[in-house]
Amino acid sequence: MELKDWLNAINFTKEDLTEHIKEYPPFIVNRCLSGHLDCVLFANEMNKYHFLDKDMQFNFYINILRKRKRFSPWIRKEKESDLEFVKSYYGYSNEKASQVMKILSNEQIEFIKKRLETGGTK
Repeated sequence: MELKDWLNAINFTKEDLTEHIKEYPPFIVNRCLSGHLDCVLFANEMNKYHFLDKDMQFNFYINILRKRKRFSPWIRKEKESDLEFVKSYYGYSNEKASQVMKILSNEQIEFIKKRLETGGTK
């Protein structure tokens, strides 16, 4: 069973897939459902009770969520291209550099890029 089969069964078809319950990925399903406003509280409850059997978690979602087509893209961290320049210029870690990026203006970032430019082709 694939992730989309589990999510379709929970969200739309309400199909009982308990015969394949060993393949059920509870963490990933919780993460996918937490992207929807009507599911976020239920996903939080399942995160609190992560120790429950996979069968119980799946049945909880099947019975508590209303039948509805839900789609949300996979949540990913945004890449910052200028982050590497700030890290190498100041010698900061990822976390510290991302904090500094909020403070720096575009002119300051361009200045840092020019200072770190080594020449040659890119």
